[in-house]
Amino acid sequence: MVRLRPHHLLCMLTFVGEGYSPAFVANYRRLAGRLSAGEPIEIVSGPDDICAPLLSDEDAHCFGASVMGRDAAALADVARLLGRRLEVGSVIASDPALFRRLRRAFSLGTTRRACTGCEWESLCDRIAGAGYQGALVGRRELNPPETAPGISARPRA
Repeated sequence: MVRLRPHHLLCMLTFVGEGYSPAFVANYRRLAGRLSAGEPIEIVSGPDDICAPLLSDEDAHCFGASVMGRDAAALADVARLLGRRLEVGSVIASDPALFRRLRRAFSLGTTRRACTGCEWESLCDRIAGAGYQGALVGRRELNPPETAPGISARPRA
């Protein structure tokens, strides 16, 4: 089971192989493969499987109040979209139908409250605007491309 905090239900939709560090990207790629293979998602509070490589940094943003706010907004939006109650411990089937529903709502802006002010927002806008070309979660490939065509990795501080 892949453990995800609520706002990562949205982040996974536009992941194209960019991230905070090489270890973060490698971990996220592994998780993208697991999600794409249909491994279930468990909703957790606080740092999750995606956050794991960042937790050794003393200034990791994973514990910040703004991130918790993103989680609350994402949880409410995704629950409304799926028409079911979601809370810590809820399990969601990771399948193509889920990814289609989430991507459609994300593109329409109905699940984007958690994205306001996020440093990745413009990248996610571009990925969604290009029809999620190059997004790694939801693909059934064993060796996904490094990045989406036309999108270069951005260095992170």
